[in-house]
Amino acid sequence: MMTNLFSTFDPCTGNLSLNWLSSLILLMMFNYNYWISMNNSTNMIMTILNSIKKELIVIMPESGVSIMFLSMSVFILVNNLMGLIPYIFTSPSHLTFSLALALPMWTSFMIYGWINKTNSMFMHLVPMGTPSVLMPFMVMIETISNIIRPGSLAVRLTSNMIAGHLLMALLGNSCSLLTTTILMMIFIMLMLFETAVSFIQSYVFMILTTLYSSEI
Repeated sequence: MMTNLFSTFDPCTGNLSLNWLSSLILLMMFNYNYWISMNNSTNMIMTILNSIKKELIVIMPESGVSIMFLSMSVFILVNNLMGLIPYIFTSPSHLTFSLALALPMWTSFMIYGWINKTNSMFMHLVPMGTPSVLMPFMVMIETISNIIRPGSLAVRLTSNMIAGHLLMALLGNSCSLLTTTILMMIFIMLMLFETAVSFIQSYVFMILTTLYSSEI
């Protein structure tokens, strides 16, 4: 039972598995005219992105940095929403996907900070007002918290995306006694919930990454 349940998240379904292409399939479907012509959908997307960009500028006023985080957020959101479509592989449900986004970001922040802002990085290890007796322990705690940051980002995204899919799979296997109407209402509510989770997780991933980078 559990083997069949978790096999839906297996990216390798054969010698020529194309499951990971689901991360790019939506971009391939977009016509070039979609990006150069303004319509209601593009206006709505630009309005949302501009409002998020204003929040990022407050955290990181450096010009150009917000574009990178916005692009990462949109990429995660597209993959989260693509995973809700039946028979399409859910890329964010794997640590391979989320770690590939979080680990290079964190590594580049650390390298840049320790090379160019060494004194500031040492200052972050000991918060202001820390008693002298607790300073060695605070250095250890802050070091561990910095090291586990990419893992926490990746696990947060992966666990939230896989939880809803597991819940729907369990309901589909155990709710055969319910009437079709009740079952459909439950799944519609779960799909709406998963859609909200997809938006929230992409936003949280972007904001946390921005906050981590602002400490450099």
